[in-house]
Amino acid sequence: MRRAFQVQQFLEESARRVPHKVALVQQGRRATYGEVDERADRIAGALIASGAEPGERVVVYMESSIDAVAAYFGILKAGCVVIMASPGLRTERLAYIVKNSGAGALITQSSRRAIALSLDCPSLNAVFTCDAAAPEEGPVMIAGRRAPRGTGDRSQPGIDADLAMIIYTSGTTASPKGVMLSHLNILSAAHSIVSYLEQGEDDVVINTMPLSFDYGLYQVLMAFLVGGTVVLEPSWTYPYQVLDVMRRERVTGFPGVPSTFALFLAMRDIGRVELPPLRFITNTAAALPVPHIRALRELFPRARLFSMYGLTECKRVSYLPPEQLDQRPTSIGKGMPNVQVRVVDGEGNEVPPGVAGELVVRGSNVMLGYWGLPEETARFLKAGRYPGERDLYTGDLFTRDREGYLYFVARKDDIIKCGGEKVSPREVEQVLYALPGVAEAAVVGVPDEILGHAIKAVIVKDAAAVLDAAGVLQHCAQLLEPTKVPKYVEFAAALPKTENGKIGRKDLAVTAGPAS
Repeated sequence: MRRAFQVQQFLEESARRVPHKVALVQQGRRATYGEVDERADRIAGALIASGAEPGERVVVYMESSIDAVAAYFGILKAGCVVIMASPGLRTERLAYIVKNSGAGALITQSSRRAIALSLDCPSLNAVFTCDAAAPEEGPVMIAGRRAPRGTGDRSQPGIDADLAMIIYTSGTTASPKGVMLSHLNILSAAHSIVSYLEQGEDDVVINTMPLSFDYGLYQVLMAFLVGGTVVLEPSWTYPYQVLDVMRRERVTGFPGVPSTFALFLAMRDIGRVELPPLRFITNTAAALPVPHIRALRELFPRARLFSMYGLTECKRVSYLPPEQLDQRPTSIGKGMPNVQVRVVDGEGNEVPPGVAGELVVRGSNVMLGYWGLPEETARFLKAGRYPGERDLYTGDLFTRDREGYLYFVARKDDIIKCGGEKVSPREVEQVLYALPGVAEAAVVGVPDEILGHAIKAVIVKDAAAVLDAAGVLQHCAQLLEPTKVPKYVEFAAALPKTENGKIGRKDLAVTAGPAS
């Protein structure tokens, strides 16, 4: 395998080696590496012909699809910077991303044409449609504000230090931040993850996550690095349909977040149906509840289950080797290859084993910073070991054991201050998941005149479960210190989720009033 210096070479090298191999499967459509590379070349050519300059930001506003993947690589081939926008974005949020990034072009699909044309963004000079519904399956300019002109110096190939992508955070704050990632950041993360997963050309990975979510996008990047196949499915809305696709395509890799696996395990008769020949399962976003780990291992005894931790600002930080699951089921492991981590106090000094502190990440996967936000960048990127080096201060609290394995405590912002004590929602949630009949659980703080904040548990029950608040509180009282036992318990039909499948804890805190 030739060395890649830029991300588009993942596709180009696989197209050179295995041009006729299926790269992508999408609801009956199949595309080989050669076909995806050809489509990406056409998109790159259209961008260059429209006057796109090297380094120009280009937004992809499309459903997860073969065409969206081709657009991603075509933008990089043109020397531009990719921004993958969620297809579920409201028009005003999409306009914010275009304006904030100063994007010069946008690529969308025919069904979103009207939204794209309605954007009032001064920087936006060209809008393209690119999907199967468009003529010739190629990029078609539907709006342009500039005449083609000299398109910058492309006589020299790009380098790995070039800006490749901006990922906008999911927007739990009023204005999402644009995480800047260089080609080197992406190459470093992809090579590291592929190495510990031992992912190869024969692997077929199911991807039900949006390509605007870095975890979903990296399923494509890692597969293209090794010449594997990705099956693109829109979501887990119809789980039996997804399972049929997994069996038919003989999927070997199953990535997900806790809500994905909760839906999967809630399927009726899941233990009595034919399952795909999985080789590995990966989880991130939040640690899997121990009962879910056990259930997945029983269903897929030959699959290796990887508990992982990461964040957009550096993609991935750590993983737990599957052989450590029995001994350390709640750990998210140690730093992955080519990454160093430490747990520090407020002064930046390492804390001893068992003491909670902020996780700090050192590696070539750490972002360049936040687009247009130097002060915010300085809050999270601080001086590292060598002159000019910056480490990522994650804002996440962890402990480590004497062997160096990491254990997530909480986001700093999620810690509940209850009666003078600091309570980690994660610790209480693990106890709730140990109660039979709990499908999903989330713990939040609600205002309390005496305690400041009281602990509230919101629970989604299994369909056949018989649970009541008194039983939940009794269970918690047996396993938790008195200050950590919820004051309130509420049962809900579902927990609010972001489009990435994470529990919308802030939304839950807003909607959850003191009830029992």
